[in-house]
Amino acid sequence: MRYENLDAEYGHTLQNLAPVSVPFLTKKLRILHVLFASEIAGSERYCIDLANAQAALGHDVHLVSSSRVDIRKHLHREVVLHAFSTRLFRRWRLRKLIAAERIEIAHAHLSPGCKALVTVQGSVTKIATLHVGYKPKQHARLDGIICVNEAQLLRIGDYAGCVSRIPNWLPEVKQTERFDLRIKLGLPPAARLIGTVGRLHPSKGNDVLISAFLRAAPDNTALVIAGVGPQRAVLEKLVAGDERIRIIGYCDNVTGFLRNLDLFVSPSREESAGLAILEAMNEGVPIIASATEGPSEYLRDHQVRFVEPGSVEALAAALSDALRSDDTSRPWRIDYDMVPFSRATGVDNVLRFYGEVEECRSGFVK
Repeated sequence: MRYENLDAEYGHTLQNLAPVSVPFLTKKLRILHVLFASEIAGSERYCIDLANAQAALGHDVHLVSSSRVDIRKHLHREVVLHAFSTRLFRRWRLRKLIAAERIEIAHAHLSPGCKALVTVQGSVTKIATLHVGYKPKQHARLDGIICVNEAQLLRIGDYAGCVSRIPNWLPEVKQTERFDLRIKLGLPPAARLIGTVGRLHPSKGNDVLISAFLRAAPDNTALVIAGVGPQRAVLEKLVAGDERIRIIGYCDNVTGFLRNLDLFVSPSREESAGLAILEAMNEGVPIIASATEGPSEYLRDHQVRFVEPGSVEALAAALSDALRSDDTSRPWRIDYDMVPFSRATGVDNVLRFYGEVEECRSGFVK
């Protein structure tokens, strides 16, 4: 059975689903998130925030991940972490864990987690969030799929399980240390800061952003890229020693970073959601974003400048327009409407979807 709602309004993604029985919504669930992370990027942060929210609501929440990444420090104290130190026998160990902890809902994130979860049999309800895209070998045998945008729904094809669109939400905003990024980086106090946050991977388009910046940005402007990934050496070569461009690596205080920016750019060639965009909006930072499928959907009613994905020329023109003003007083901010990105609504919709999928499997929904 499939559940779809192509309504563009957030907060109503499940309004057309069959009603979940009250006992399911009120009972304490045993939930396992499957996240074999190699780093903490947007998809990983979505999973962690969902697990934390579910634990805060009183559910028995577990998370299994690779020991290569220190996830513990990001988790709610009630989330039980299971760290697998090696890929050896990962699928077998996952099946044993699900049985030992009597898990009711197993929720996979990203390819490694989905590949492992699809091998699990038994009574556990198996769900995945499509952080990237639908792949039959990874997803076809799962019970339910969460799409984060409308375009993903249209590519599901003949998938036989339950489907719903539940867009990403703004994660919990914690009090973080304020700092002056210009002082930290040794930049002039009057420098105008352009920034981005994301994995250093070709799909994220940081090479496009660097090329556009070199083409269009005036001397009193700096570009700061926060993130880690396999493309770092390529990007540093492209920078060619220009002191206005800084690649600062992993940022553990994204909110503090964003508060320093005069302009946030999301230059991705592909983007299903874009968590950092929501965080930039929450700080009121002006935004230029490539018109990829996720942002072009959820930002269409917001004051954002869109550019063609992968186009250096289009991004350079947008940067030139944004930086043309002689007014360098800081900061100037935009009052974005953040109601559509409610964390409480998003988390509640996920829990409701769990109920729909479980009831389908149990034969309660005909």
